[in-house]
Amino acid sequence: MTSISKPFNGTIFHTHHSSSFPHQFRQHLHSHSITLRHKSIKISAHAVPPLPQNHTVVGFGMTTVDFLATVDGYPKPDDKVRTTSSKVQGGGNAGNALTCAARLGLKPKLISKVADDAQGKSILEELEADCVDTSFIVVSKGGSSTFSYVLVDTQTKTRTSIYTPGDPPLVPDDLSQSMLLSAFDGARLVYFDGMSTETALFVGREAARNNIPILVEAESPREGLDELLTLAEFVVCSARFPQAWTQSPSIPSALVSMLLRLPNIKFVIVTLGEDGCLMLERSANEDVGLEERNVESFLELLYKEKDERLAIPTCISSLGSYLAWNYMPCKNKHGVTATRLKLVCVLQITSFGS
Repeated sequence: MTSISKPFNGTIFHTHHSSSFPHQFRQHLHSHSITLRHKSIKISAHAVPPLPQNHTVVGFGMTTVDFLATVDGYPKPDDKVRTTSSKVQGGGNAGNALTCAARLGLKPKLISKVADDAQGKSILEELEADCVDTSFIVVSKGGSSTFSYVLVDTQTKTRTSIYTPGDPPLVPDDLSQSMLLSAFDGARLVYFDGMSTETALFVGREAARNNIPILVEAESPREGLDELLTLAEFVVCSARFPQAWTQSPSIPSALVSMLLRLPNIKFVIVTLGEDGCLMLERSANEDVGLEERNVESFLELLYKEKDERLAIPTCISSLGSYLAWNYMPCKNKHGVTATRLKLVCVLQITSFGS
């Protein structure tokens, strides 16, 4: 991964549109002030830090069997279409994340639930083949494992998933404290996929009591997720989540709101599909002499640093500290008013190359 940053002068930039700016932001530009202290650094693509000596991670959430059908176009109601290819493979957010962790050289343990059916057996075998520790997966007698039908549209480059939850679901009574302590032994991080929030909270509180950092994947707002987010130090969310959760007018301002509403969060990342991802990181640095800037305008400037010729993932970072401002509603004796809140943070984008 290559990190690139150019020093800027003290000019205050104002919002304007650019064809190089991702369409999600072009549609939702909104004034939001930040301040920056600039640094410039370039990191070699081969300068990958070694894995820590203890690299055990624990994951909690859903693992499934996915029945994938690739089609030339999504069918209309009552249509019959022929697949161009089909495949059966493991899926589910937690299953995918832990498989990825294993392939990157980490030691993942997965807390989940399957049934003793053919699909559950297939899920366990595939995870074990990828060196994911499945000894903390609960296997129910009877019932059915989670599965999904997935239509992959080659024309629009989209996928549509029809998800059937497993039965019976994973509940706190399925997990003893001794089992969780065994799973947490040596863990550097606990990952949650944002599903099964009641049981996730049970596991999350135990992780917090053991001072293990928590990462939450937030795909869409759901009951119980807010409390889980308050336990998290890191959040990775879908493109639609930040605005849906904060009701902010743009993704950048929504990320600022998330860090303000969740004081334990060290960084939040939003994934943007073909446009890569955007990260806002909390910083402890503060300089009262910094000037204010417009967040959307500065983000646009970062995107202009993107080299379209690169075919490798590229990270473009401010590498400095911003003073990001947000207005939060509050009540006083005269009714509802707005309070200006300050957040020191670092802005970073990553593109996946062409």
